[in-house]
Amino acid sequence: MLAPAICGGEVTCLGGRIDLLEAFCERLDAAGVSVTQTGAGLTVARRNGRVRAVDVVTAPFPGFPTDLQAQMMALLATAEGVSVLEERIFENRFMHAPELMRMGAKIDVQGGSATVTGVDHLKGAPVMATDLRASVSLILAGLAAEGETTVSRVYHLDRGYESVEQKLGAVGAKIERITGQ
Repeated sequence: MLAPAICGGEVTCLGGRIDLLEAFCERLDAAGVSVTQTGAGLTVARRNGRVRAVDVVTAPFPGFPTDLQAQMMALLATAEGVSVLEERIFENRFMHAPELMRMGAKIDVQGGSATVTGVDHLKGAPVMATDLRASVSLILAGLAAEGETTVSRVYHLDRGYESVEQKLGAVGAKIERITGQ
């Protein structure tokens, strides 16, 4: 759902249901990303131009999922304005922030809060995944970045995202897994 939000375009997530993602979809809507329930699932598209800054506070279901916080930070790194992400579920859940900063993101982490000042564009860079959520957030940021991004330690990714290269490639992403380096 965040790939078309950060890169543009439109994707339908087959079988998706808004009622299971209400808090997440509300934050996407506030940022300028439409999420529409259809008979097939959820259709997601960025409305016009850059996304807008929004504040996010993680909470247990039905609140904003902590498991989407890192990916949302990648999106908000390119938003127009200043966003604040407050992590209330897990400590030390912003380990992806320094890696996003290597790509040009402006992020200030203070305890359980991160202030993200959106930039016009991210730049490709070599980055390192620290966990499952970080790995996919760095891939999303890399898709939106100018130039090439190499994400190392993607073994984290494989614990939660099956065939991500094929799935993102099928909707137009230029992504490949490099082995043996």
